[in-house]
Amino acid sequence: MAALSGKTVQNAFLAQHHPRARHSTRYPSDFCALNTRSMLSFQECRLRLADTSVKWLNTIPTAWISSGKQAVSCNAAQGSSVVSSSAKVDFLKLQNGSDIRGVAVAGVQGEPVNLTEPVTEAIAAAFAAWLLNKKKADGWRRLRISIGHDSRISAHKLQNAVTLGITAAGHDVLQFGLASTPAMFNSTLTEDEINHCPVDGAIMITASHLPYNRNGLKFFTSDGGLNKADIKDILDRASRLYEESSHGSIQELEQASKGEVTNVDYMSIYASDLVEAVRKSAGNKENPLEGLHIVVDAGNGAGGFFVDKVLKPLGAVTTGSQFLEPDGMFPNHIPNPEDKTAMKAITQAVTDNKADLGIIFDTDVDRSAAVDSSGRELNRNRLIALMSAIVLEEHPATTIVTDSVTSDGLTAFIENKLGGKHHRFKRGYKNVIDEAIRLNTTGEESHLAMETSGHGALKENHWLDDGAYLMVKLLNKLAAARILNPNAGSKILTDLVEGLEEAAVTVEIRLKLDQNHADLKGGSFRDYGEAVLKHLENSISKDENLRKAPKNYEGVRVSGYGGWFLLRLSLHDPVLPLNIEAPSKDDAIKLGLVVLTAASEFPALDITALNKFLQQ
Repeated sequence: MAALSGKTVQNAFLAQHHPRARHSTRYPSDFCALNTRSMLSFQECRLRLADTSVKWLNTIPTAWISSGKQAVSCNAAQGSSVVSSSAKVDFLKLQNGSDIRGVAVAGVQGEPVNLTEPVTEAIAAAFAAWLLNKKKADGWRRLRISIGHDSRISAHKLQNAVTLGITAAGHDVLQFGLASTPAMFNSTLTEDEINHCPVDGAIMITASHLPYNRNGLKFFTSDGGLNKADIKDILDRASRLYEESSHGSIQELEQASKGEVTNVDYMSIYASDLVEAVRKSAGNKENPLEGLHIVVDAGNGAGGFFVDKVLKPLGAVTTGSQFLEPDGMFPNHIPNPEDKTAMKAITQAVTDNKADLGIIFDTDVDRSAAVDSSGRELNRNRLIALMSAIVLEEHPATTIVTDSVTSDGLTAFIENKLGGKHHRFKRGYKNVIDEAIRLNTTGEESHLAMETSGHGALKENHWLDDGAYLMVKLLNKLAAARILNPNAGSKILTDLVEGLEEAAVTVEIRLKLDQNHADLKGGSFRDYGEAVLKHLENSISKDENLRKAPKNYEGVRVSGYGGWFLLRLSLHDPVLPLNIEAPSKDDAIKLGLVVLTAASEFPALDITALNKFLQQ
């Protein structure tokens, strides 16, 4: 399809703009979706228009894009575009479970860009269509959709593409700018007419802790995050839109006007709710954290707001907090609470500053971890144990749902010490959350769903996996304790996990499937992986030292030699992750050898990493 020429730009001019509300700036949007933080020049606007093809033809529009107190208006010839490309795109390859992930920045060898602006526009338009259908509106109606992004270097261009895709379809957009994933979901629930909330749906532009060249999309309604089937539906719709455009098919919209775009400082609204939650736990004391020294490591992601908008208003000392400035190249460490370098960085910050507590977030703040004043990490099984202790005080005997790689020691802690029930389910935060919701519908009470990755969701918080809210639960505990003892510190938290048995050896080994190996014969890597698991399962029954887990929902989990192992098939990749926990290296090797014996029967399975571990 022929791209629109730069000649279609009739004029471009500057106009004064006046905000309509304290938190928001509203303006009509149509053809030009520009970066609201960095106003594009007239020539740049021409180039963008020249690179964009017609998808939906309509009357001559005028687009106003705000930049501080000024706005750019592009008066374009008939039409506004959502897609532009003749290249074939496999949209389903962008699906990553309940998210969309792709390469958005060129420059990494072997990783061609597949999450382009035209592709992103099509996906956004498809989400709007899907959402309209979900709302079961009687015919077309105007939707309101919020958009936020993390600190990635491709964030602004994808924000513009998402905005264009939605507004071209006649729906309104709230641009939140730098935001957290939990805040985006929260915007579907917030009752705030001045700031145009609640929204009908929300889109977060993020790829979590993945490298700088990646990006992606997460979608929310007031029911929570979308599931795998929803994402497939949206990508199917997007593919059709994209294909129609590339073949010159024009589909006119019936509505007379395009959607409007409003800038909203939603993170201030979201953060104020977190502040009020802590104050409430401390008997409505204004500064319940006064005197506590808490350092935050945001990893140059979106979590820096937690210092100025949450901790400081609560009275905490925050000197020594680090990497709060957003930087999509992540120059200091991967923003990932599971990453050893990241955890070492926040631990060092705690000890160097003699802080009472350290908090670390991932890029989009849906995961978190902590470090106590002694430098002890509170992540993975420890964080789940800590949250379980807090939740079971509030809801005795409730069921704690976790992912499949949690330890036997955690089960004993939850069930024997805390008096709760541990329901170990599948890997994947959405799987864990959905299972907790399902249990409640069957009459089995569950108030907490957590992954060892740092994803955690509570029933009281609408089952939203919110790293900031998890940390607020810890702060609530500290604030309440300091009412009784003003000198109480993070030892209050550390004491809650006393008695958690932890293995001396904990390892994860990833066994890759070679899809080009002759033994796979071009077949499904999933089928091959399942065959590996079935063979391992059969071999276990012949060893009296081993015992298969009586209840298991994923892979093959086996106890023996004082420890356990779990071999499972990755949710998305041709990989079989192997987790081993044991009281000693010798015991871990014994468990590893059990897997090696079975895995050696399958030549397409690369066992190099396992052999390396066994030979250390």
